[in-house]
Amino acid sequence: MMRAALALARRSLGRTWPNPAVGCVMVRDGRVLARGRTRDGGRPHAEADAIAQAVAAGESLKGATAYVTLEPCSHHGRTPPCADALVSAGVARVVSAIEDPDPRVKGQGHARLKAAGIEVAVGEGAAEAAEINAGFFLRVREGRPLFHLKIASSLDGRIATASGESKWITGEAARNDGHRLRSLHDAILVGAATALADDPDLGCRLPGLAARSPLRIVLDSQARLSPASKLATTARERPVWLLCNATAPTERREALAKLGVEIVEVAGNADGRVDVPAAAQALGGRGLTRVLVEGGGRVAASFLKAGLVDAVSAYRAGLILGGDSRSAVGELGLSQLGSAPRLRLVSTRQLSGDTLETWTREP
Repeated sequence: MMRAALALARRSLGRTWPNPAVGCVMVRDGRVLARGRTRDGGRPHAEADAIAQAVAAGESLKGATAYVTLEPCSHHGRTPPCADALVSAGVARVVSAIEDPDPRVKGQGHARLKAAGIEVAVGEGAAEAAEINAGFFLRVREGRPLFHLKIASSLDGRIATASGESKWITGEAARNDGHRLRSLHDAILVGAATALADDPDLGCRLPGLAARSPLRIVLDSQARLSPASKLATTARERPVWLLCNATAPTERREALAKLGVEIVEVAGNADGRVDVPAAAQALGGRGLTRVLVEGGGRVAASFLKAGLVDAVSAYRAGLILGGDSRSAVGELGLSQLGSAPRLRLVSTRQLSGDTLETWTREP
């Protein structure tokens, strides 16, 4: 039952920020009474969703067991506490995968359930639950979202020829999987160079996933994004945030803002570019929990140098472009191997003629 709840939670990834993605399954005498998950925008919460499903079906939850992937909340926000809702519903037992690190909850939800005479068990499915909400946990603990770097490259780590040609290095299956990956994140982030060179729309182009296209972010210190770009001209349809420095020309900012682009001023670094740690804090402060970093090489290097890459999805094609082509990762300025960012391989998967390797940051 916890596996079913975890699967429900995964279905909500990329849709619930600033809230976590949670799943809930209600069971009594071996029969599933209701299922729920955190809905778009973070409301209703999974427990409330499951309770509503039970009510709609005419099912009583008295004496039931609730399997939930995160500690039920205990504070009043935009919705009443889920712990209170479970008590009112008459459940007899709650199996919770992991404690919520949010200081507004952090054990208080479990305590409230126990005080009402409900049996509480914590820990089943904890590792998977922590992985699902790693971004939410990072925002709570460090004030920033999880950053997942996506790279689509040749066998020798190149993303374009010397002339800039890059369509297409990987095949259709890998590109489709990249769109699936987009749908699991709150936002997609690219640098100004990528936005200017490729004029991307950064949507999910798989059938049925268009509605799951996430927020789009451009790191653009001087607000160089063209008002005629796909990102700017569709900003009222799907949000676009442009992170720039205080030195960005006012007329450029205003031209983009008139099109619906949200301008977010962030501190600059010594090179005059957007300071990546400051950008991370700004995005976390706005509620984001999972950001897919898509490029280019300079942006990838900036996040790696800042120690902010938590996961990497590397799509590799079986072609070699050579040293005069463009690297997937820009200069890191390393003088010793011991200073290199280290990652742990999680999985390898074949996608037609390409390979997808998924890596996570070493603890």
